Amino acid sequence: MLTINLVVSLFLGFLTAVIGITPPGLINMTAAKVNLKEGKRSAYWFVLGAVIVIFFQAALAILFAQFIKEHPNVIVLLREVGFGIFLILSIYFLFIAKKPKKIKGKIKKRSTSTRFFLGMLLSVLNFFPIPYYVFVSITLASYNLFYFDISHVIIFVTGVVLGSFLVFYFYITFFQKIQGKTDYFMRNMNTIIGSITGVIAVVTLINIIKYYLK
Repeated sequence: MLTINLVVSLFLGFLTAVIGITPPGLINMTAAKVNLKEGKRSAYWFVLGAVIVIFFQAALAILFAQFIKEHPNVIVLLREVGFGIFLILSIYFLFIAKKPKKIKGKIKKRSTSTRFFLGMLLSVLNFFPIPYYVFVSITLASYNLFYFDISHVIIFVTGVVLGSFLVFYFYITFFQKIQGKTDYFMRNMNTIIGSITGVIAVVTLINIIKYYLK
């Protein structure tokens, strides 16, 4: 049973990372452009720096989530807060946010160590993973799909790193072939994200209603 739970944690960490990172963003698009301008070696060093920071961000997020989880009286409240947050995000991305612009400018030749630290820097500046994995881990734990013991945390974060690396690898390897599609995603990113958060908000609302109808 423990082995099955660990495999589930690995898969969920992998899946949530893929979902969170797949939409074209600053890090994955930069990785693709570094590859086009400087080659795969520099791009992989950039990705290495990025995933190291993502590892610590996910671990830190789970520590926050564990603290919250140890106060079971706030779980229902957190679901309600989560519903409110996802609803606000949906409204923002669907009706308020401006369309993202393409990344412009040439990338100059840099050493691999410079690219490594650039990857770390861009990941540090990206605060999205921390609240994302806080809410993901709390939600999964509330349905007994994730546990906050050290083994499950390590396996989950490992899944996050693997999922993140796979997405970056995909952008580096296939960017030229999918560039037209990524341009489409860039133009419609707000609609895509807003739709996803909207679905999550509806599911969360249904679960809140079910709880109060018990």
